[in-house]
Amino acid sequence: MSELVAQMWTPEMQAAFTIVIVLLVILYVLSIVWVVRDAYLRGTAWYIWAVVALVPIVGVIAYCLLRPPMLRIDKDEQELEVALKQRQLMKYGECATCGYPVEMDYVICPNCHTQLKNLCSHCEHALEPAWTVCPYCATPVGSPAKARSSSSATRTRRRSSSTSHRDDQTRASS
Repeated sequence: MSELVAQMWTPEMQAAFTIVIVLLVILYVLSIVWVVRDAYLRGTAWYIWAVVALVPIVGVIAYCLLRPPMLRIDKDEQELEVALKQRQLMKYGECATCGYPVEMDYVICPNCHTQLKNLCSHCEHALEPAWTVCPYCATPVGSPAKARSSSSATRTRRRSSSTSHRDDQTRASS
């Protein structure tokens, strides 16, 4: 038997065997590098997977079966897309009466004509029903006559103060 092995173990066979062993070692090292790099990109504990990958064949198979399904950058991008979609959806609501989709700045429902919001008597912005003052122009929300009278009183006060200010300036320059 030893004679048969000695006859088959030629220098060419030794070179081929050495090449196969070197290729297997290179493949083993590259598989460890791949596992570490992929685990890092997926946001897992890459050093633990490096130790697992040191077990030939079984470590790489275990990693392939247990690795996270998405890369960390893809996961972050997906979360950003979901957040963007949520922000876009926040611009819309639905009518409390009929459930028709309405934008947040609609004053009445286009389907059933239910009043959704009040209008500011001064600046004409849409206001939430619970608001007591317009956040855009500081006009009190309430009865239209009361709001108009208070806004006209405010305008009158502004005019009179600007007129008196101009008179003061004229006196000072003379």
